[in-house]
Amino acid sequence: AMQPLTGLDSSFLFLEDSHQPMHVGSVLVFEGSMTFEAFHETLATRVHLVPRLRQRLAMVPLGIGKPYWVEDPAFNLDMHLQHVALPSPGRWRELRRLAARIFSTPLDRTRPLWEMTFIEGLDEIPQVPPGSVAIISKVHHAAIDGVSGADMMGVLLDVTKEPRRFDPPTPRAVPPVPNEIEVLGHTARKILGKPSEIRRVASEVRGALRAAAQVQQKGVEAPPIPMTAPPTPMNHTINGQRIWNTALLELDRVKGIRRAAGCTLNDVVLAICAGALRRYLDEKEALPDKPLIAMVPVSTRGESERGQMGNKVSAMMLDLATNIADPVERLQVIKAHTKGGKAFERSGATRALVDLWDFIPFGLANRMTQLYSRFRVSEMHNPIFNCVITNVPGPQMDLYMAGHKLLATMGMAPLVDGMGLLITVLSYNGVLSISPISSPAVMPDLDVFARYLREAANELEAAVVPDGDVTIDEAEAKVAAELAEAFVAQMRSTLEQAPRDRSLGEGTFQLNVTGGADKSWRIDLEERSVVEGNGKPADARLTIRDAHLAEILKGNLDPQIAFVQGKLQVDGDINKALEFGSLLPKVLA
Repeated sequence: AMQPLTGLDSSFLFLEDSHQPMHVGSVLVFEGSMTFEAFHETLATRVHLVPRLRQRLAMVPLGIGKPYWVEDPAFNLDMHLQHVALPSPGRWRELRRLAARIFSTPLDRTRPLWEMTFIEGLDEIPQVPPGSVAIISKVHHAAIDGVSGADMMGVLLDVTKEPRRFDPPTPRAVPPVPNEIEVLGHTARKILGKPSEIRRVASEVRGALRAAAQVQQKGVEAPPIPMTAPPTPMNHTINGQRIWNTALLELDRVKGIRRAAGCTLNDVVLAICAGALRRYLDEKEALPDKPLIAMVPVSTRGESERGQMGNKVSAMMLDLATNIADPVERLQVIKAHTKGGKAFERSGATRALVDLWDFIPFGLANRMTQLYSRFRVSEMHNPIFNCVITNVPGPQMDLYMAGHKLLATMGMAPLVDGMGLLITVLSYNGVLSISPISSPAVMPDLDVFARYLREAANELEAAVVPDGDVTIDEAEAKVAAELAEAFVAQMRSTLEQAPRDRSLGEGTFQLNVTGGADKSWRIDLEERSVVEGNGKPADARLTIRDAHLAEILKGNLDPQIAFVQGKLQVDGDINKALEFGSLLPKVLA
């Protein structure tokens, strides 16, 4: 059967070109050496449970109507699965670069619009056992939104190590893809029904606008309108290359901020993003006086629509309060703005306006977006909004594929000209991933912004939950100080015993231990020396509380995880600091 795309789903097709691929994606990391064969079998026995994965597009000639989903009679699973090895040495840097390359490439519209890449060789990623694997997925945004994407992964993943068993699909003949005459006939019948649809949607829009006016009369501030966002370096024409990264936070820490501030989890996430944006632009002397505007997708999917593919979303325009320096005040302003934005969203105004996509001629819209990109029109007006921040809650339990535990899940979504930053937020099993994606044409230093996300979370936590840090009594402080001294002595011994071992890295580092008795050491990997006190400028400065260092030295806290959690602060060359972090296991051994 031919299933017509909605206007909103179709919009992701006519927005797409070679430099604006319109897919959503994810990076999933699995524990242990899952084989490609086990992964292939999982997909082969379950792909029929998600019909969209076996459907391709049937385009309407001359673009006079929106496309249709039809079952692909030539569907071949192997055409959608790739098998690669991560370049040596198999670190996080190599994985995110590979993910960025995969996310840069558009999907083939002559096949079902998805693909998955199975990646071996995750050998040096913190808290990931060597030999683990990752799966990078891409699905066209015309096929799914964030919630339906999560539903789809729910079919492919299990809640126990023992995989579920499914009955194979009933064998049947798949009809050929409809020819142009059949598609035109189907479209003509739909066009005849347009007048009644237009009246229905027009009535809904009028009712929603009246409801929005009533909300405003109650004193609720109206959200920002499109094209009022201030210009920033992020809001320029993009190119076809993507850069991607992620910041991982403990979900309990974010919930602690939520409880202390009396707001929602989403408010905290928005405030973390706003803090990072403010710092990033301020350091470039490009922070606007006006606050940045984010577009925040809001799911309108009811319980009866769970499991259905396609897009069921409206949009909330939100003032991010980036003009406010104080992180607590910024959070409170964002809290007020989201409360007002939700009141307007519940009025139905944005949802009714989304329905208007159904009446935009597909061919005309496709041509207009091509001209918009070709003539760089996005450079000629204020940004529609500055960025997109999308937050999709996930399950807080272990999930598995082929008996291997899912360790982390991170997301991505598409960019368009004039909007060169999109931040995808996912939560899974106690971890919150905040994953920015951009184009090197507008944010070549995205890695810096990813670090600022972690540090913005630390800043907000310190301001909102001042007593939430680890404290130790006098006896424990003495033990921590002794452990720190022993660690430094072991570091000195390790360096002196391996004068020619280049694997230990190079560079100079300042290690500052705070708490009961502040102490500092300068570590020079080239000269193989460890000297107490502050010396000449170092490549990177590492600061950690004595209590956290004690946990690392006792084996209760991984150094790299301490960095991710903000317990180990790093200033200076982040790549040098990561190299230093890789030395710590040799010292601790």
